[in-house]
This record gives sequence, C-alpha cells and structure tokens, in this order.
Amino acid sequence: MDGHEQWLSECEKMGYSPKAKYYAEGTRTSQDAADQLGCDVAHIAKSIVFAGKNGAVVVITSGVNRVERKRKLKRLLGYKPSMTDAEYIIENTGYSPGGVPPFGHIKSCTVLMDEDLMQYDIVWGAGGTAQTVFPIEPEDLLSLSGATVADVKQ
Repeated sequence: MDGHEQWLSECEKMGYSPKAKYYAEGTRTSQDAADQLGCDVAHIAKSIVFAGKNGAVVVITSGVNRVERKRKLKRLLGYKPSMTDAEYIIENTGYSPGGVPPFGHIKSCTVLMDEDLMQYDIVWGAGGTAQTVFPIEPEDLLSLSGATVADVKQ
C-alpha cells in the first residue's frame, strides 16, 4: 500500500472523503504544488515534522512561511522541538517527506496550525505522497487535524 492509499484508509476511518488530485510531475515542495495547481504558494498547507518530547510535532504552515522553531514553537510547547530525518518522519507519521498529510498519521502527533491559513477559503495539503494533494477548507483542516492554531512563522 502506498502512502496515498494508506492516507485514504485513515481518512475513511475519520469519515472524511478527500477530493485528491494526482500529479505525476510531483508536488514535493510548496512551489511545485502551487505550480501544478495554478494557485498562490500561500494556499499550500505544508506539513513540517519535528521531534517532540512525546512523539512527532507536525506544524501545518502556509507554503510561504518558515516555522520559527527556536522562539515560537518553544513558547507554544514549553521546549524547542528537534529537527528530524526521513526515517523519523516515516516512523512517526507513516509518510515520506514531501507527502506528509496534515492528518491521518499512524501515530499520535502534536499538531499546530499556522494562523495564516485561516484567512483562505481553500488550502491544499499533501495526500500521503509527493504526487498527491487535496483541497480543504481551513476550518475542516483544523477540525480533522485536531490542531492548535498559533503564530508559528518567522
């Protein structure tokens, strides 16, 4: 089962039916995804994974933003989460870098969501692979991910 099929299975358990799109050329980076979709990079909801004290910390942020780990995440979490590698990301979320969805992870994760995403009607997240993306309203993204909305950007 590839990452997208796994993610669809997780979505089904949640009662969510995404309208995912497949792009053979790939959507690994926010810019790649925006180019494929013909949207602004700001509408891409990228998932950045850090190592936390009790498992992975997934930060869903706007494609134009960088996450401020040292100051803002430390204030939100009470500690500065560590950088990770591909092995850690796969082990804790079930998905490879470039395809980590904002929800539907195989292990429980702490999820934070960039407040900037709330200003858009639709945002696009990874659908389990670096070739799949799906549209979602920010309110639904917040609800399905169980995220805490915060200022996480540099």
